[in-house]
Amino acid sequence: MAEVGFYHLTRTGAFEALPVLLGRTLDAGRRAVVRCGDPEAVAALDEALWKVPEPVWLPHAATGGKYPERQPVWITAGDDVPNGANFLFLTGVNEVLPLEPFERVFDLFDGQDEAAVAAARVRWVALRDAGHTLAYWKQEAKGWTKAR
Repeated sequence: MAEVGFYHLTRTGAFEALPVLLGRTLDAGRRAVVRCGDPEAVAALDEALWKVPEPVWLPHAATGGKYPERQPVWITAGDDVPNGANFLFLTGVNEVLPLEPFERVFDLFDGQDEAAVAAARVRWVALRDAGHTLAYWKQEAKGWTKAR
């Protein structure tokens, strides 16, 4: 079973929150797949990560990129995991997806979008009922607060 963290975004979008989370993932020696809701979001995130000032550099590639098996961060709108990642980041995905073979899943959703919040609640219930370990994080003025 995966450990699933729900990240309720209230002051930034996913593209602003992801670099810190991905940087920590790489610092821990892990690989990640970022699954976006559509191919346009894949292209936008790919471009945004090249411009991130902190961490200094996030090595990554997106679907169609070279050497997918070598990439510590792979961005896709599909279910491909060519880099053997054990961390999955979801952004703009409003359905319950299979979580195997991932150890950790980061489900980032827009707290300003009522449909995204409602979809996150549906995913929470489905994943809880499936036996996954869940945590809820809410973005605050500075940092995150974990609900108990």
